[in-house]
Amino acid sequence: MANTRPDNGKAGSTQVSFSCQRCNQPLKLDHSFNSIDKQVFNEFTAPLTTQVDSEEPLMIFKEPSSSEAIGGDDVSRKIIKPLRLVSVDSGNDFTLLGESDSGNMENLSHRLKVNSYLFDIMSGQSEIDHPLCEECTDNLLEQLDQQLMITEEEGKDYRDFLEKLGESSEITVDEKALDSELGQLRAEESALLEQLQSIESERQHLADQLRQEKEEARKLDEDEASYWKEYNEYKRQLLEHEDSQRSVDNQLKYAQAQLDKLKKTNVFNATFHIWHSGHFGTINNFRLGRLPNNPVDWNEINAAWGQTVLLLHSLAKKMNLTFQRYRLVPYGSHSFLESLTDKSKELPLYGSGGIRFFWDTKFDQAMVAFLDCLQQFKEEVEKGDSGFCLPYKMEKGRIEDPSTGTSYSIKIQFNSEEQWTKALKFVLTNLKWGLAWVSSQFTNR
Repeated sequence: MANTRPDNGKAGSTQVSFSCQRCNQPLKLDHSFNSIDKQVFNEFTAPLTTQVDSEEPLMIFKEPSSSEAIGGDDVSRKIIKPLRLVSVDSGNDFTLLGESDSGNMENLSHRLKVNSYLFDIMSGQSEIDHPLCEECTDNLLEQLDQQLMITEEEGKDYRDFLEKLGESSEITVDEKALDSELGQLRAEESALLEQLQSIESERQHLADQLRQEKEEARKLDEDEASYWKEYNEYKRQLLEHEDSQRSVDNQLKYAQAQLDKLKKTNVFNATFHIWHSGHFGTINNFRLGRLPNNPVDWNEINAAWGQTVLLLHSLAKKMNLTFQRYRLVPYGSHSFLESLTDKSKELPLYGSGGIRFFWDTKFDQAMVAFLDCLQQFKEEVEKGDSGFCLPYKMEKGRIEDPSTGTSYSIKIQFNSEEQWTKALKFVLTNLKWGLAWVSSQFTNR
């Protein structure tokens, strides 16, 4: 409640201040509060103090001068009952700052005691804690004025009612009429009590019925919740089955579309693409032949021959054709023909170039044997279809151009690269015609 701070105006002095108990604002006390004598103390305590117990005496001191000693005639002793306990914590304690002599310390302690006792007496005599600042005091007085005004109005109302009561007692009362009215009221009360009892019984019956209805409603709610739970589970299963059905339908449609596409697809045309690239005939983009100004690598030529042997072998197998004199052996870039008359004799359809290779006759014999197998394929097709005819006539290792009547040897020895390349191009053209015929005849197989 009180704190101290050094006074900057006077060296060695200390200023003590109190705070308002409502707004906690610091207070500056009047100098008249520095001391209190016996008469003022009695004025504060005498009208309100009605009970005195044997408690520890409370001593109020007048502020002594520097030459007086505490405990003189100015000491007032009075035993009062403490109405309020004031607890001072370490946060509200005060500390002296600056330098001060012992006389100032005693005066400060005396003033603190006087002010503290004064505010304790004021707080104990009322329900309001002191000290209060001027603004809080004005607010408190306004509230007390309002309470006083309300109390006066209530007192006025009580006086008015007492006056009316006094006036009504002077009026004569007809006791018989009142007794008759009282009897009617009692009869009406009995009837109302019976009616109330009947209504209460009906209310109890309705309450029991309502309780039964609530129980039935609770069961129905549980059944409904169970129904919706089961419904949602079936709905989820239905959606999953519908999704599965749509997935199966889409897979079926896709499979049917793929099947229709495959039915329309020519496997031989898709597998063996025969075309041309300038003067070269090509099969699956592999060139077959060589030219002086465009020497094709022998690895590409060997791969082209491997595809060519595989194509003729597949066409013959599709027609169940067994070649005479030779047997085709598709073996990639190292395909060859096997002589049926001499099992140990293999005719390679691949080469590596060089002088030694060109003097080797097995490669030429293999190409002549291949042309012989292609001729056998033509003859087999003509047996079933007399209208079938290949564009280029083949005979004994030579192939003829009907537009010019010139025949070209399929051998590489003693032949120019241009004529050899053209003969290989004609061979691929005949194979393309044979492939087209087989595709048209065996579409549904």
